[in-house]
Amino acid sequence: MGAMAMSFRTARCCSSRAAALALLAWLSGCTLIRPPPPPPPPPVAVVPPAPVYERASASHRFVLESPHTGVVGNLQMTTVGADDTLPDIARRFNVGYEEIVRANPGVDPWVPGAGRDIVVPTRFVLPDAPHEGVVINVAAMRLYYYPKPAKGEPQVVFTHPIGIGKVGWQTPEGTTKVVARVKDPVWVPPVSVRKEHLDNGDVLPPKVAAGPDNPLGAYMFRLGWPSYLIHGTNKPYGVGMRSSHGCVRLYPEDIAILYDTVPIGTPVRVVNQPIVIGWRNETLYAQAYGALEDDPRSARPQALLLPVKLAKGTKSPLWQGIRAHEKEIDWERLKALASEPRGVPVSVMKRDAASVAAVVAAARHVRNELPDGATWDGTSGLLVDQQQYNEMIGAREPAAVAPAMPADVSAPSPPTH
Repeated sequence: MGAMAMSFRTARCCSSRAAALALLAWLSGCTLIRPPPPPPPPPVAVVPPAPVYERASASHRFVLESPHTGVVGNLQMTTVGADDTLPDIARRFNVGYEEIVRANPGVDPWVPGAGRDIVVPTRFVLPDAPHEGVVINVAAMRLYYYPKPAKGEPQVVFTHPIGIGKVGWQTPEGTTKVVARVKDPVWVPPVSVRKEHLDNGDVLPPKVAAGPDNPLGAYMFRLGWPSYLIHGTNKPYGVGMRSSHGCVRLYPEDIAILYDTVPIGTPVRVVNQPIVIGWRNETLYAQAYGALEDDPRSARPQALLLPVKLAKGTKSPLWQGIRAHEKEIDWERLKALASEPRGVPVSVMKRDAASVAAVVAAARHVRNELPDGATWDGTSGLLVDQQQYNEMIGAREPAAVAPAMPADVSAPSPPTH
């Protein structure tokens, strides 16, 4: 009886174990035929925030943070409109043709492409020259005016793009002064200019009265150099190019500002600095424009650094700062900027590891509309197309005048050449 009970228990135990094994096998089979779990959701792409397009501020007047400040303004980006050309945008933001083309290599000036972001080069390293009177950097095609500040007030600088002398009619370098201011000047083309136009089949009149056909525009300054002027223009899209017979010309709205503020006797310094360097706070910036095509240095970009090296011995605050921080300056970066000029100020401090691309990427985005306080009204002097622009470039350009003299102005006799 006991044996039978033990056999029964053993059988029942084996039966239970077999049932458990069968259940385990069934569960394992279910696991094998169970559909796989759904894949995890794809990672969410991180979309950078869209740039905020602000209203730009005027870029022609700046208050210097200190007497030794060498950098003013801010680099900006804007978006090309449906009907925009680069000259349109340049006029809107008070920059010149070459400035905006240089800052946007590879962009067609006449069909830049609606929706494209472009650089608006409205940050400037000031020329290495005294902060007084008018300073013109022909390499940058830009004029700076430092009015004498009242006692206790900070120094202010006005800056505007300019047109300069074409090849063979270079704008001279050196120091002179304003000797007369003239409103509504009369243009008397010199014999040399009349002959040049006659050789090209264009007969110039002996005199052009004041008005919309006068290439001098509405205002001009006579300089101590008898054959050279600073003046406006009736074809504003020549501003920012080499297309005059040596005179310096400005947008009509800009010469009007200067006419009201620059007194007779103001010193005028004309320099040719293809690379300009300057301090802002504790950072040294460099801005490279490249040499003019008839500058001997144009074939040797590294030769542009020679004036920089020679200036190391000067006692100016700029160079005192450079000597004090010379080991902190990346001179190789300065050489690289000279070789690929974009006209964009870049820090040349070793600690910054900056580049033109990084500076452009960090630029402020602004709406493509007239800035607050702009000098231009947005409508006058508009250009129709590239053909009209090319005709303007080939048109007569002033080289001398017979002034229509206001009662309070005295001037030397008109030039004879």
